[in-house]
Amino acid sequence: MNIPDLLLTNAKVLTLDNMGRRAGSVAVKNGRIFGIWQEKEPPKSEVTLSAKTQVINLKGAALLPGFIDTHNHLPMVSMLQEQVNCSSPLNQSISDIQEKLRKKANEIPPGQWILGYGYDDTSLIDGRHPFRADLDVAAPNNPVFIHHISGHLAVVNSYALRVASISDKQPDPGIGHFGRDHEGNVNGVLYEFGPMEAVHSHTPTYTIEQKVSLLKKTVNHYISHGITTNTDAGVGLLKGEEDIEVHLKAAEQKINPMRMQLMIMHDLLKPGSRFGNYSSEQLNDELQSRGNGLIALDSAKMFQDGSIQGLTGALREPYHCNPNLYGDLNFEQSVINEEILDLHNRGYRIAIHGNGDKAIGSILDGFEFAIQKYPRQNHRHRIEHVQTATIQDLDRMQKLGIAGSFFINHVYYWGDRHEKIFLGPNRARRISPLADAVEREILFTLHSDAPITPISPLFSIWAAVNRVTREGGILGPEQRIDVETALKSMTNYGAKLNFDEDHSGSIELGKRADFAILAADPTSINPIDIKDIPILGTIIGGEVVYWKA
Repeated sequence: MNIPDLLLTNAKVLTLDNMGRRAGSVAVKNGRIFGIWQEKEPPKSEVTLSAKTQVINLKGAALLPGFIDTHNHLPMVSMLQEQVNCSSPLNQSISDIQEKLRKKANEIPPGQWILGYGYDDTSLIDGRHPFRADLDVAAPNNPVFIHHISGHLAVVNSYALRVASISDKQPDPGIGHFGRDHEGNVNGVLYEFGPMEAVHSHTPTYTIEQKVSLLKKTVNHYISHGITTNTDAGVGLLKGEEDIEVHLKAAEQKINPMRMQLMIMHDLLKPGSRFGNYSSEQLNDELQSRGNGLIALDSAKMFQDGSIQGLTGALREPYHCNPNLYGDLNFEQSVINEEILDLHNRGYRIAIHGNGDKAIGSILDGFEFAIQKYPRQNHRHRIEHVQTATIQDLDRMQKLGIAGSFFINHVYYWGDRHEKIFLGPNRARRISPLADAVEREILFTLHSDAPITPISPLFSIWAAVNRVTREGGILGPEQRIDVETALKSMTNYGAKLNFDEDHSGSIELGKRADFAILAADPTSINPIDIKDIPILGTIIGGEVVYWKA
């Protein structure tokens, strides 16, 4: 007898399946879809309701597969709740940031750390980074650490440098470098993970329980945007193996109902490390069993360059603002080749951060090295961000079967500055070249990279369809994609990228009942309004986890 646990009626159902079918009602049992009908209500002969059946009349709202964000940093977002907001346009100048730091310093004892986030040197009227001297004026008696909006830079004060035992003439580490004044002294700006970690490792630590507690509010925010599957794109960046435990505890305690994909930092997978002897299958089995089936291995994660807006992305041609600056690769080619080969042979899908086209080319060289040496079907290796991929890079991605997760929000948040400062007009118009990816049938998704930009699948879809910049221009209109393709890139294609297309990503019989409920059908309104469609509800496994009051 077909007695559903949940019946959704009077809906505009966008299945987003491969045939683009629409429907009017959907029935769910045991967390799976068992009925889809064109009618607003299913025929009475096909469904029997019981007292336990939850019936939701959607009153013409749109029912979509739950959104899948394939690259963001959920725990990092949660940690920002207790930090000083140094972002722009909230802060127009360095003096604005100083005032916020001064206020915080007056609220806490001397010697206690002040952590901040989000400053953007190119958004400040000063047109530069704040330096250690600027932070010293605001908080001379407290160590200060502020992350740049890119996540690849930071600035600290003199107190923090003393705590970390970093001298004025401190040599640069292997990856990244210290900013320096005209006399060669460390000026407080930290470029990339080497210098940042040298200081950040001295900042206060939270217990696993405290981190799990901080996640709760952030998780609720994510699901209010219709997200049902989410990828943490750097597990191990904060506190190594402990980052995995935070996710597992959140799933065990049912604090996080989302299906989580974990990109595990490659350092944790090297020989001699915690998972150095694990195959990908072994690690995934352990995550699945301990995480109530909500935690899965996504990939091994590496970085081959930094940030375009931080001037640390590796480019083939120099930065528009500095003809002598190209950015740097993190690893020599022979080194990254061998690490990719080891992970590839152990069955891992590999995800590598590549913003600059030089880095993208290097990543493709590494993938090709491994694939040619040990061919493997359906590897779905992926490049993260793919900001400045050339036509030739995309042709190679197509040939090698490499997927891309595009940081499309860049177009809005930094597109104008890519054009004027970082890349110049010609390269800027081609950032996140989605239309070229579609033409080559490259598997791709969109992402927010939160906390770099706010989490919002509808905003990412809007950005892909419109390519509007913050100043109101249209950057590279020829790279815009249609609404349905953009929707699929955060549902159907996301499921495929996650090796989960048999279970999620579209509304089809037998698939999980993971849904986002929208106040309007994104395909039937003016595309410029897509980002403003209210999310009315989120359903995961047939359970309502968010409902707009």
